[in-house]
Amino acid sequence: MLVGFYNSFNFYGVNMIELDPVKYGALYQKVQDYERRFDEMSIKIDKLEANIEKLVEMANKSKGGFWMGMVMVSAIGSVIGYVSHWIGKS
Repeated sequence: MLVGFYNSFNFYGVNMIELDPVKYGALYQKVQDYERRFDEMSIKIDKLEANIEKLVEMANKSKGGFWMGMVMVSAIGSVIGYVSHWIGKS
């Protein structure tokens, strides 16, 4: 009886398995291809992690500049608002 990739024979109560070498070879090649693909994906994932770490470092470095810009824009907006309110009163 053909079951999957092998034939199974019952000989004195013991299952004897006969592998089909062609199907085994095809299965072995598929496994090798999958392992190669997993290795390639692992390398890509490592590169992505390194790039994400660089982005996080850049974001942390630019936090101070961002907040300084916010302070400057807020101060300029306040001065313009005060001047326009002062001009509007007269």
